[in-house]
Amino acid sequence: MTSLRAQIASARRIVVKLGTSSLVNEVGELDPAKIDRIVDAIEHRIARGSDVIVVSSGAIAAGMAPLGLKTRPRDLATKQAAASVGQIHLARAWGESFARYGRTTGQVLLTQSDAGSRERARNAQRTIDRLRQMGAVPIVNENDTVATSEMRFGDNDRLSAIVATLISADALVLLSDVDGLYDMNPADPGAQLIDEVRSGNDLHGVQAGDGGVFGTGGMAAKVSAARLATRGGVPVLLTATEKIEDALDAAQVGTVFHTRPESRLNAWKFWALYAADAEGVLRLDEGAVEAVTRGGTSLLAVGITGVEGEFHAGDIVEILGPDSVAVGRGEVAYDAAELASMVGKPTSELPQHQHRAVVHADYLSNYASRL
Repeated sequence: MTSLRAQIASARRIVVKLGTSSLVNEVGELDPAKIDRIVDAIEHRIARGSDVIVVSSGAIAAGMAPLGLKTRPRDLATKQAAASVGQIHLARAWGESFARYGRTTGQVLLTQSDAGSRERARNAQRTIDRLRQMGAVPIVNENDTVATSEMRFGDNDRLSAIVATLISADALVLLSDVDGLYDMNPADPGAQLIDEVRSGNDLHGVQAGDGGVFGTGGMAAKVSAARLATRGGVPVLLTATEKIEDALDAAQVGTVFHTRPESRLNAWKFWALYAADAEGVLRLDEGAVEAVTRGGTSLLAVGITGVEGEFHAGDIVEILGPDSVAVGRGEVAYDAAELASMVGKPTSELPQHQHRAVVHADYLSNYASRL
């Protein structure tokens, strides 16, 4: 057993993400037998002393049959209608299955805007932690009923990575219908399972596909989520739901994704970079981009070439290079109107009250080392 697999096997706090295909039958209806098997494995892990947080897809699929829908809806209003019906059925299915063990479940519905607000993100964290402390299993899902296309996590894989980092999980287990990451379509002859991913170099040449008929997150989304979680310091195991017993036991299945201590982000920087709502944009010249991407350097007014948006001091802003490529994000120290008068000026030419950095290094997170 590798040290990472042993670490996942003994993790105290685990997030387990289930895709829609793991919860429904061939016609897209919730399958109680599938959910019972999942819950059996989770309860076995809980009995070993772990806390388990479930991130569950399936609300839209669960609402399709009751509404007479034969195919997954495409328009936002129908998706939201299906989700509003499906969330009830999904929560009941999880609740009834865990009730076999006398265990209570709690539903936690989140949107991107919830995670994007630092205070609301903290509230979600406190709710999840309190449910754990009281012996209940949190069932987390994106709130598709109110989420708009512009304010979505995109898929529950990304949501699970953000939740895992938010609650300082010891491991994230991503479960779907594929038993691991392959270098090409696993149905193709010669496809090879990738046992572990330590850096972006291990992914060169890998072909990852899109989601299935009932889901939205394909293998590409899962790899992206896995790497997102590892940047927040959470190791990941990716495998099939069919192997959930092995995944939650010795973790000797699927693909593991290593964390990289040298590029790990603290909780604030992770939130700012991957979850926070950006209220404006700062454009930099090439020299400032080089300084910011090196890390440990504050952003000064002299390197800024443009200011966009109506942000206030303390807001999160997107930082772009001269080619409009995203460089990073940070907490800005000035209102947009004041900063506009400072653009391009060296500190020596600014009044004393404007000598502090525009974005201090402690509150600046860059994308440079994300691979």
